[in-house]
Amino acid sequence: MSDKPWRDVIAVDELEKDWVTRVEVGRRTIAVYDTPSGIYASLALCSHGGADLCDGYFDDHVIECPLHQGAFDVRDGRPIAAPATRAMRTLEVRVHDGQVQIRI
Repeated sequence: MSDKPWRDVIAVDELEKDWVTRVEVGRRTIAVYDTPSGIYASLALCSHGGADLCDGYFDDHVIECPLHQGAFDVRDGRPIAAPATRAMRTLEVRVHDGQVQIRI
């Protein structure tokens, strides 16, 4: 468990349903994923080629990079399709008072 504070990033009702939503937090771009099992978040840059994952194809729990089509499981960041080999950085998420919150 992190000792970093929770930060509001977006209202739950502003999320794109069953899709990925781009959120700016300071100088960072965060990808927030609305999935069948809950809400997840990661840094938006692909760990393989640096492309913006928010522009990729998203289905169920998988985000596909728009640059080289590497894919990641948004629940834990693990790569599930080449050429991605390094996990993407996922963030701790919770929903509190109708807000998606992250620790970063």
